[in-house]
Amino acid sequence: MINEQQVREILGQLQDPFLHRTLEETNGIVNVSIKEEKNHVSVKVAIAKTNTPEQLQLQMKIVEKLKEAGASTVGIRFEELPTEVLERFRGKANEAESRDILSPLSTVKVIAIASGKGGVGKSTVSVNLAVSLARLGKKVGLIDADIYGFSVPDMMGIEEMPTVKNDRIYPVERKGVKVISMGFFVENNAPIIWRGPMLGKVLDQFFRDVEWGDIDYLLLDLPPGTGDVALDVHQALPTSKEIIVTTPHPTAAFVAARAGAMAVQTNHEVLGVIENMAWYESKTGEREYVFGKGGGQKLAEELRTDLLGQIPLGQPDWDNEDFAPSIYEENHPTGKIYLDIAQKVINKLE
Repeated sequence: MINEQQVREILGQLQDPFLHRTLEETNGIVNVSIKEEKNHVSVKVAIAKTNTPEQLQLQMKIVEKLKEAGASTVGIRFEELPTEVLERFRGKANEAESRDILSPLSTVKVIAIASGKGGVGKSTVSVNLAVSLARLGKKVGLIDADIYGFSVPDMMGIEEMPTVKNDRIYPVERKGVKVISMGFFVENNAPIIWRGPMLGKVLDQFFRDVEWGDIDYLLLDLPPGTGDVALDVHQALPTSKEIIVTTPHPTAAFVAARAGAMAVQTNHEVLGVIENMAWYESKTGEREYVFGKGGGQKLAEELRTDLLGQIPLGQPDWDNEDFAPSIYEENHPTGKIYLDIAQKVINKLE
């Protein structure tokens, strides 16, 4: 008959699949109980990340080892290790572990840019926020995760293609930002007609197979709404933060609240709201509120977060020598607003 000490000794030798430390080192054996009359062993195990293929592999290994030791049946429950434990091991992580975006030990700060509906300028916000973070000295990556409506390469004036070396994809760097997009892999602007699971695999490849190198921030330009791709991102990156983009119109803000609610329901922190197309400033300096007023502030209050900034209607000054049609220059009034928003994001996360 197996006893509790034997169970703890057996499990203590197994490794957390993400931390690569034994469960004894991580204090990952939370609870052990044994029903002697049925020779049944129940264990509760804490690991760095739950609901993953790695968890399933560990589960099978636990059952195998305990049955070899004499248990007739085995019951297992998993939970995630406390944040303070992850932080302790993050400090001991090697460079590869800390740069793996999907690893719980990753030091990369992931920010998803979301909206409730299309047409609110979410991609414009994404590219300008990414460039502004780079201008403030941060190392930034940007994934154009709007698989159906990819537009980031055109917005940033990217003409090069990613390179592939030793089965690793090297992103294109533009304006200090490393960029990867579905647009790089689709010929002649062909429509994407894949189903959700296939799109999820593409995103997984963007996370796992792209050589991001040493970056501080990874921004994701999500598709509008709360569909499969957005849900895949929320599940794959449980520590990601979120920024919601809306226009000032109350109806647009109402729809955007759904995206915010999805973030909250999946335990993702909403960093704040950005109100795009907030006003149009005429040549006389007067502001005309083309799409109404107050939507951004109302949404921020509903989501109990901050209004990070308001972006006016307008377009950047184009430069044919360094063509990037959607990027505002650093000294442009709107460029300064984006810099202010980027600084607020840095202050919140660092």
